[in-house]
Amino acid sequence: MIPITVVRIGPDEEALVLEVLRSGQLAQGAYVERFEQQFANVHGVAHAVAVNNGTTALVAAMQAHEIGPGDEVITSPFTFVATLNAILEAGATARFADINDDYNVDAAAMAALVNDRTRVLLPVHLYGCMADMPAIEAVAADEDLVIIEDAAQAVGATCHGRPAGSFGTGCFSLYATKNLSTGEGGMITTDDDRIADRLRLLRNQGMRARYQYELPGHNYRLTNLSAAVGIPQLDRLTEMTEARRKNAAALRAGLSGIDGLLLPPEPADGWDHVYHQFTVRVTPDARLDRDTAVDRIVAGGVGAGVYYPSTVFDYECYRAHPNVVLDDVPRATEIASQVLSLPIHQHLSDADVDTIIETVGAVFSS
Repeated sequence: MIPITVVRIGPDEEALVLEVLRSGQLAQGAYVERFEQQFANVHGVAHAVAVNNGTTALVAAMQAHEIGPGDEVITSPFTFVATLNAILEAGATARFADINDDYNVDAAAMAALVNDRTRVLLPVHLYGCMADMPAIEAVAADEDLVIIEDAAQAVGATCHGRPAGSFGTGCFSLYATKNLSTGEGGMITTDDDRIADRLRLLRNQGMRARYQYELPGHNYRLTNLSAAVGIPQLDRLTEMTEARRKNAAALRAGLSGIDGLLLPPEPADGWDHVYHQFTVRVTPDARLDRDTAVDRIVAGGVGAGVYYPSTVFDYECYRAHPNVVLDDVPRATEIASQVLSLPIHQHLSDADVDTIIETVGAVFSS
């Protein structure tokens, strides 16, 4: 089986983790600070604040911007559930703007939902390709709105030369399967000194110094051990991303022209895709439906997955929730019924890529 994702920890990570273990300083400390500084440099921002996971990053960003009951947050309906859960945990109301063919939220659809209760635009940079941030930034400026970027899948991605997380408050996941992983972990980026200060207070029980409490906080801290796993990967981020792009180009070339298989759009000029996922669409022209295609691809020895099988609010626990508005999103609904993701990770060999192409081609031609 060629897995859809692979986690490999190398000698550099092992050495730094051992250094932390020998130091006796396992909790948040100097290694976390080092990780934060390097992450901020990579993403072109003044501050990066490490937290214990990507969902926490979104929740803390809401809290730092004082988003709460009565506020509305406009986001994508085609995303992982953490995006919606964070909005609801803040007590805000979730609104949903439809998406484009690049799987990302449509800025014009966001603008159409803005009203006097809207406080936040929350685009999701899905699969490693950033949303149209210049257009979203313009909407936010016109309406005096906060931008919180769900960049969980977009470490190192850029849009017109600006990195993910640099257009507002950026929220990243460092979960085990992400392009850069600490097992569990998250990062929040910002150029706003006040927001960064609030985030650091929030993650440490609201303490400025020991027993000096300035606001009600939480324990959102990342450990030195986790940071030690992430630091060497930041050093290799360009290399890992280029390997993913190489694999994406080979898959794009090898899978083109298959009836009923719609390849992911080529990144537009000015966009640098980091290919967290290589996501195709199984259209009505195909000889089989999407779910059957997944089963047959997996049976052929190639990992495949569906991210995500429905719009984020299309579950009873959300459809009945008083803070979820069931906006009409026909493009997201259609695309969710068609998407299928294939292996794209940097550990694929050329032979693996050839096998993926041959297996998928056989499934759709049989």
